[in-house]
Amino acid sequence: MLPKLADYEHIVYGLAESFPFIRRSTLVVIRHGPAFAEVTGEIEFDNDVVLSVWEDLNFERRVIQGYSYSVRRADARSYWYDPQPHPGDPALASTFPHHKHVPPDIKHHRVPAPGISFDQPNLPFLIAEIEREFLNPPPATAPL
Repeated sequence: MLPKLADYEHIVYGLAESFPFIRRSTLVVIRHGPAFAEVTGEIEFDNDVVLSVWEDLNFERRVIQGYSYSVRRADARSYWYDPQPHPGDPALASTFPHHKHVPPDIKHHRVPAPGISFDQPNLPFLIAEIEREFLNPPPATAPL
């Protein structure tokens, strides 16, 4: 279950404090009445990595009704998440309808998205994934 709207705003506007490697955030929470909101904008990281975010939030039901999360590096799209159902693809059943588009053939190559949900904030998971995949260099190996 999503937190209340005011608490969700606190999460969104506090991301830079929670994740110090965020260089800049343009995320805004746009209220559409007392129980509905939209989150839109981008989060910029080192290494030319940008997370684009769009969420449609329903705080009566405390759910994310729709979303799009896209990660790019140096203007090349690395991957994205969306909840467009693909019921004919059994490989995606474990996280239906959530999935991740990845290279090669990024538009058609989809994998399950176990960290994405309609009932919890997804931004902390997405930011941690970016940190792991793009910002932390692999450990050095000893020469043979």
